[in-house]
Parts: sequence; C-alpha cells; structure tokens
Amino acid sequence: MSGPVVLDAAAVQRALPMPAAIAAVREALLAGLDPDHDPPRGVVPVEHGQLLLMPAQWGGFAGVKVATVAPANPARGLRRIQGAYLLLDAQTLTPLAFLDGAALTTIRTAAVSAVAVDLLAGTGARRLVVFGSGPQARGHLAALRAIRPVREVAVVGRHRGRTHAFAAEAGAAGLDARVGDPGDVAGADLVVCATTARSPLFDGTLLGPDTTVVAVGSHEPEAAEVDAATVCGSTVVVEARSAALREAGDVLGPARAGLLDPDSLVELAGLVRGAPVPPGRPRLFKSVGMAWEDLVLAAATYQAAGAGRGGRS
Repeated sequence: MSGPVVLDAAAVQRALPMPAAIAAVREALLAGLDPDHDPPRGVVPVEHGQLLLMPAQWGGFAGVKVATVAPANPARGLRRIQGAYLLLDAQTLTPLAFLDGAALTTIRTAAVSAVAVDLLAGTGARRLVVFGSGPQARGHLAALRAIRPVREVAVVGRHRGRTHAFAAEAGAAGLDARVGDPGDVAGADLVVCATTARSPLFDGTLLGPDTTVVAVGSHEPEAAEVDAATVCGSTVVVEARSAALREAGDVLGPARAGLLDPDSLVELAGLVRGAPVPPGRPRLFKSVGMAWEDLVLAAATYQAAGAGRGGRS
C-alpha cells in the first residue's frame, strides 16, 4: 500500500487556483456543512509564539492542521505562520496526504473572504484599500479580483519597503496602484485588513454606506483591526457565531461593552443559503479562520491533484 501523497506549496497552488477554491467553499456550505461543528481551535503558547491545532471532519474526509505562529519570523525573512496539513480518509482514518500548511492557509482565508464579499459587495466594486503587505494581503487582492472588477488599489502598511513593493506588484499587474493612508477608506468600495495589528487601523466613521470591509488578521480575543464604529455601524458577518464570540476581538470588545448584540451577527452559511443583507449600511466580514475551511480545501487540492480515489468533500 502506498503512503500519503506529499503536496508542497507549489503543488497546492497549482491544484487550487483561486476561482476553484472559492467555488469549493461555497459548495460545501450549500451542501449543508455546519461551521459550528468545528471543535475550538487548540492554542498552546510556546517560548517564541504559538502552536495551533485545528481538526475537522466533513463528507469523506477528516484532517488536522498543525500551524505555528512566530511573530519575530518576518524580521528573519521567514513566514509568521507556517505549518502542515494531514488529510485522512474519514472512514478508516488512513492518512491520504500531507499538504503545505502555509500555502493552504493563504488560499483558504482569501477564498472564504471572497465568498462573503461576493454576497455583500456591489457588483461594480472597483476601489480597494488593503492594510498589510504580507501573504494574506496579496492573497486577498487575487481573490477579490476573481469576483469583482477591482481597478484601483491603495496599500497601507507599517513597513515602507514592503508596502511600496506590494503596490509596485499590483501596478505591474495592470492595476492603478499606489501607497495609501488610513483615510482612503472614505472612498473605498472594499477594505481588507490583513495585518498583525492589535488596535484599529482606521476610523470607522469614514466608511460609506456601500463599503464592504474584510478583517482577517487576528484570532485573538484581545486584538482588533477595526474599531467599534465599524462594528456597530455595519452588518457584521462571521464564519460562525460561536467562533467569533470565542476569538474575534473586533466583535468581543463592542459586545462586552454592551454596544453590540451578539444575536445580530450574521453567519456566513446562512448568507450563502439566501439570508438577506440589510441595505443602507456598511458590511463587515470578520474572519478568525476555522478548521472546516482547511479541510474542504485540502480535500479539493487532493482531488484536483489527481490523488483522490474515494472520499468526497
């Protein structure tokens, strides 16, 4: 019997182009996947960061991601988030594949955001502000370009060199791209927050009524990339209410202060299945990242790479 297939970062990226990743997430939710079935993320503090454990099961597959978060790594020229994914047959729990965890995380986070944005943003959305200059910022630019006619991009970042480099890359890809500032959210159709910031990045009172904001940078209860004005003035969409109320500091802060009713949070699965979105106010998709997302896209990668024989995701 042959052993598990090994799919490195390049193989994951080849097998799972962004449109296919977006479709896989949407189809799983339409098929009845319940994000609330995910067990809570296991977080173990270690000397130089965190170890994360994220198991899940859906359809014909089970799996677990072991990820590491090392905040000092970017200064060393290394990824802040690394890891590996072990994909299993759900019935026998036989290992089927090992996948590069960083590549999978970058794709799945942006794909989930794109599923939400496709339901929240106007079809003509073209002006984008991106906070951040790392893999998630780049992944989200690619994902949003797959669903909306993005033409103008303002990049806002703490690191001057990386911010200018990202803006230059976007310009070379044919976009009207520049280095921006937090005030640019006032004219934006789309805003992406993909940073390690622990305090708000912009003034939420600047947002227009048709703006859609995506915040993906944190899964920690005490960190927030967006302020209470953004949260309380927007329709807030989350992957699962239970996960958001455990891990999303952006949401927990206003909720604890009595400014936000937790029952007002809109779950992504309901939105995909046809729940209406109230008009006339900004939309915020707050993502913490969940194990079901990794599983769905690990299975899709395995199948697209030609390795799948049995299970279905």
